[in-house]
Amino acid sequence: MNKTAQTSISVPLLGVNIDHVATLRQARGVNYPDPVEAALLCEQAGADGITLHLREDRRHIIDEDVYRMKPLLKTRMNLEIATTDEMLKVATDVKPEWVCLVPEKRQELTTEGGLDVAGQIEHLKLYIASLHAAGVKVSLFIDPDSKQIDAAIACKADAVELHTGQYAEATLASDKDAIAYELERIVKTTEYALSVEKTLIVNAGHGLTRDNVGPIASIPGIYELNIGHALIADSVFMGLEKAVVAMKLAMQG
Repeated sequence: MNKTAQTSISVPLLGVNIDHVATLRQARGVNYPDPVEAALLCEQAGADGITLHLREDRRHIIDEDVYRMKPLLKTRMNLEIATTDEMLKVATDVKPEWVCLVPEKRQELTTEGGLDVAGQIEHLKLYIASLHAAGVKVSLFIDPDSKQIDAAIACKADAVELHTGQYAEATLASDKDAIAYELERIVKTTEYALSVEKTLIVNAGHGLTRDNVGPIASIPGIYELNIGHALIADSVFMGLEKAVVAMKLAMQG
């Protein structure tokens, strides 16, 4: 994806994270609801891609979901994984269109922050090279920080996904000063990324809802937003397909 293709889109694409469909299934240890079926419904409703996180503890998505889903998707799979040998084996076997490398702690409820790329450049260079050799493009989930952008470029990542969690927390607290500060961080990091590496794709995500997505979606240069928990929560009340449509409308402002 080149810069021309990226900037020709006025509204970012929507990647739907279907992890929490699997969370509901795992709560009872049954075989429903099926995250694969959910992914296909999201595509039919207009999702531009499907994101899923295969955690080391398999708390929601399991290996079978990944393998069943890949040949059925009409859009593309964005597989989130930690940088372990086990996950590299799965990713190079499944060959999703995208892998997003994320930090992971067993005790966390959800991903708490971005990957420290700057602190592990040599490890990530090798890991990313292995994924590239398998024909997989790589994104790095990072905090909005120019130092992490420089490190991502040094590692030859194809994209970064800016962590919007602190922005989302500020919106939940209705903290106007914090909202403005976090938005400015994301805007400046996006501008910086595209000024130093025009071919780098800049995505964003984490904690985004229909109420707070508009300002993020309006930032020039952001290519795709990955949204899961809030969209799946909306689907409880309006159905999954309508929840996808509603989120896409919210992204238009």
